[in-house]
Amino acid sequence: MGLLSGRAAIAGVGITEMTREPIGTTDQVAGRAIRLALEDAGLTKDDVDGLLINAGVTNDISIGLQRTLGFRNLRLMNHMNAAGSTAGQMVHYAALAIDAGMANAVVCVFADTPLRGGSAGAAYGQVRASTGVQALGPAYGFFGANTGYALAARRHMATYGTTHDHFGAIAVSNRKWAGMNPRAMQRRPMTLEDYHNSRWIIEPFHLFDCTLVSNGSVAVVVTSAGRARELRQPPVYILGMGQGHPGNPNRAGFENEMNTGAQIARETAFGMAGIDNDDVDLCELYDCYTYTTLVTLEDYGFCAKGEGGAFIEDGKLEPGGSLPTNTGGGQLSGYYMWGMTPVSEGVIQARGQGGERQVEKHDCVLVSTQGGVLDYHATLILSPHPSNA
Repeated sequence: MGLLSGRAAIAGVGITEMTREPIGTTDQVAGRAIRLALEDAGLTKDDVDGLLINAGVTNDISIGLQRTLGFRNLRLMNHMNAAGSTAGQMVHYAALAIDAGMANAVVCVFADTPLRGGSAGAAYGQVRASTGVQALGPAYGFFGANTGYALAARRHMATYGTTHDHFGAIAVSNRKWAGMNPRAMQRRPMTLEDYHNSRWIIEPFHLFDCTLVSNGSVAVVVTSAGRARELRQPPVYILGMGQGHPGNPNRAGFENEMNTGAQIARETAFGMAGIDNDDVDLCELYDCYTYTTLVTLEDYGFCAKGEGGAFIEDGKLEPGGSLPTNTGGGQLSGYYMWGMTPVSEGVIQARGQGGERQVEKHDCVLVSTQGGVLDYHATLILSPHPSNA
């Protein structure tokens, strides 16, 4: 096990309402999540000496949030952006800073309010003006995350025989979990037939292959393991953490579409925690699309490359399955707070506070956050125990 394993813990989590309706400015929503996280931990604003901020697509909050919310005399502060991987990275840097003595209690917050009366497509589908070679993609309809992930999924299907039924199994599994999560935005039961009958967004993706878009905010409080044991909630220890950013040259001969940074991050995080795949009780994976879940499971080594479809089709990701995954409904049926969706559900499960959806064995929780089009990756290994020994 690595020297940092179990030395820091998540002591508080705050989750606002998740909605498609206007709920205030982004900094107001961030403030509500932070207040909830501090109340959860049994801390006050004056106990906080670190603030790490991640804004969503609206990018409405930055370091000015310190002044807006009245935080004074911080020892650590930054506005971070590595797309959807940022939530995991914020927890990484908070844990490192705490272990180095740079801070004692660090708040990590994500907030976004992209839905302001318009559609999700309007919020996330902006076409930026480009010139020269950079203009070729938009000219042929290649812009936004949907197109990049659709091509990646199609490549996997063509190479390995992955099917729509495989993607549909993931969507159905998420919806089953969401049905037991009071915070989930989509709780109506869904069958595989419902999945196939949903409208196309961009082939090969149906509506239910794609993430929800939500207004809301999530914050967590990171502190030392010793201090966390004195606070209000059961500590969630950070046993391992790692990052992987493969870099995509966008040239023929590279297969970034079928490989994520999980392959790199896994080695660091699993090594630090002293675990292997057999030790993982449940997974909270970044699932902006059904395909993302499938390829991430491959890259963590739960199955061989190309075998993700066959691996999941027996229902092992569902309630009662052998590898419970995205137990709050994930981003597909729960709520879309970028990487804070898997982080928050990982904390809830590690505490044993999942209610109806609580996984009985939750000693080792794998959390992944991912950004770009499979470009950036951060991994956390969470546990209610200070070590895996």
